[in-house]
Amino acid sequence: MSKTIAHKDKDGGAVDVLVQQIRQYIYENQLAVGDSLPSERDLGTRFAAARNTVREAIRILKAYGVIDVRPKVGAVLVDRHMDAIFDVFSFQIGLSRETFLDIQNFRRLIEVNSVDRLFENLDDDIFAQLAAINEKLRQSDTVEEAAETDFNFHCTLLETTGNRTLVTVYKSMRPMIGRLMETGKETDGLDSTYEAHTGILQALQKRDRLAYMYLMDQHLDHGLNYIENSLGHPRAKENQT
Repeated sequence: MSKTIAHKDKDGGAVDVLVQQIRQYIYENQLAVGDSLPSERDLGTRFAAARNTVREAIRILKAYGVIDVRPKVGAVLVDRHMDAIFDVFSFQIGLSRETFLDIQNFRRLIEVNSVDRLFENLDDDIFAQLAAINEKLRQSDTVEEAAETDFNFHCTLLETTGNRTLVTVYKSMRPMIGRLMETGKETDGLDSTYEAHTGILQALQKRDRLAYMYLMDQHLDHGLNYIENSLGHPRAKENQT
């Protein structure tokens, strides 16, 4: 088996060398998601690296989304490198009205038009999970908790389509979608969201394609009002007069 040897350059240093060595170790030992890396001490012994070098290499691999460090378990391989990239994207993107409107319209495109894949994969267990999430929404004690539960409801719908890329992109927008949802809870409370979700669930249970598309479209369109109110959009003020 051929082996790639990491060379230490002027800028990279010992940490970069060790990161490459650990990645090579993962590849050569065919480690998969859920498998654990050797302990920090074992990694240091195996690659003749100092403790601080090992810890920094682990930190970098975690930032890349390659591993997660768990109590009493250590470094475990995960599959969230795309999540890590989108976390940076979501942090950097501007929170303007135009951005909010673009994202909300994007949500309408994917959440309304995913109806066929959704119906293909929907079963009693998933429906019960969605209903439980909606009940949890009604019992939320804080705006933040309600927004988190609201996001989980919509994310679970998309996960039901089986399209991992779609879900990853949706989760990348979590900071901005969460802000929108928090604004909605502060404006309307929980009742309107709970009732909208209930109607969507009824359409799902009946396998009523047109009803689902209509109700989801109305639900997401209603969210545009939250954006306009929170950012002082002229149309929102006109609607209030």
